[in-house]
Amino acid sequence: MNKKTTKKITAGKKVILSEVEILKKITQTIASSLDLEEVLKRILDMVAQITRAEGCHIYLHDETTGELVLMESQSSKRDFVGQVKLCIGEGVTGWVAEQRRQVVLEKEARKDPRFKFVRDIPEDRYQAFLSTPIINQDRLVGVINVRHNRSHKYPKGMTDLIMTIASQVGVAITNASLYEEATTKKRQVNALSEVSAAAASNRYIEEILQLIVTVTAEMMGSKICSIMLLDDKKGEMFIAATQSLSEEYKSKPNLKVGESISGRALRIKKPVVVRDVRKDKEYMFRDIAKREGLVSMLAVPMMIRDRAVGVISTYTSVPHSFSGEEIKIMQGVANQAAVAIENTKLLNKIGEMEENIETRKLVEKAKGILMKESGLSEQDAYRAINKKSMDVRKPMKAVAEAIVMTWEMKRG
Repeated sequence: MNKKTTKKITAGKKVILSEVEILKKITQTIASSLDLEEVLKRILDMVAQITRAEGCHIYLHDETTGELVLMESQSSKRDFVGQVKLCIGEGVTGWVAEQRRQVVLEKEARKDPRFKFVRDIPEDRYQAFLSTPIINQDRLVGVINVRHNRSHKYPKGMTDLIMTIASQVGVAITNASLYEEATTKKRQVNALSEVSAAAASNRYIEEILQLIVTVTAEMMGSKICSIMLLDDKKGEMFIAATQSLSEEYKSKPNLKVGESISGRALRIKKPVVVRDVRKDKEYMFRDIAKREGLVSMLAVPMMIRDRAVGVISTYTSVPHSFSGEEIKIMQGVANQAAVAIENTKLLNKIGEMEENIETRKLVEKAKGILMKESGLSEQDAYRAINKKSMDVRKPMKAVAEAIVMTWEMKRG
C-alpha cells in the first residue's frame, strides 16, 4: 500500500470519526432536554458550526393550518420567529416539504424557479442554499435550511450528514412536541379544575372572575385575558375583570352589543378569532393594541343556555393560530364563568326573597302592636308605618324593628 493510498484511508477515517462525534453530540443534545425551543437552538448552532453557514433556519409543519412556520433561526432577528410562514409547495422550502427531498443549490440560488424571496427577512439574500426535509415515521415534521451568502460547495458527505441530523431532529421534535402537549394538557386540566372550583365557591363574583382571568391567562400563555359582562338595561358591555396592569386597557370605554370583536362574539353567540387586531378594521382599539403589544385575539361568549351574558377574551403578543382544542378549552372556561355569574344572581335573588320575608314578618308584628296599643285598623297601622318610613327616610323594616323593640322594652 503506497503513501498516497494510506493518506486517503487516514483522511477517510478522520471524516468518519468526525461525523460520529458530531452525531454523538446531536444525540446528547436531543437527550439533554425536552424543551423544544432549547433543543432547536442547540441543534442549529451545531449545524451552523459544521457547515460554516451564515444562516440556519428550522421551519416546523403546523398540521392544523398546513403551513410551515419559522420556529428557530440562528441568524434572523427573534421578531421573525413564529411570524414567517410558508404554504406547502411555496418556495424552495415548501417544495422540499411537499416532495420530501433534499435540495442543493451551490450558486445563484435566487435563479432557481422554486425560489421565493421572503421580504420579512432582510438577510434572506444568499447564493448557496441547502434545504433538507425533517421526517419522522413517514410524517412531515419540518424543514432545516442552511445558507451561504456566496457560492459554496456542499460535498456529498456533508449533505448526507445533514440528512442524518434531520432524521434525528425529527425524533427530537416529535418527542418534545409530545412532552409539550402532555404538559399543556396537564396545565389545562389543572386550570379548568381551578376555574370550576372558583365557580362553585361562595366568594364574591368580582373575586371569582378575577381568579378566572388570571388562571386562564396563565393556561393560554396570554398577554392579556379579560371578561366583559353585559348590562342588559344599557345594552352595553363593560370590563368586569382582567389581569392586565395597564390602566389604559382597563379604562377602555364600554361596548355596545355588536361593536368591536367582543361585541360581535356576544351578538352571534360564537367564538371569534382575529389574526392581528392591530390591522383589523372591526377592532375598535387598534391604537391601544399597538401600544400594549396585542396581536392575535380569541373572543368567546359566556353562555347560559341560549343566552350570552358576557365574553371572555384572550390576546397573544405574537401572531397565533388558535387551534380547535384551544377554542374548545376557552369555551369551557367561558361556560364556567357564566355559571358563576348565574349562581351569584340566584343567590342574590334568594337573599332578596329572604330579606322580603323577614321585612314582612316585622311589619306584620309592628302592625299588630299598633292595632293593639293605639286601636288602629290594620290598614291605618300599615299606613302609619309607611308614613314614618318616608318621613325619616328609612326602610319600613327599620321602622318596624324600632316599634317592636320599643314595645318589648316597655313590657320589660
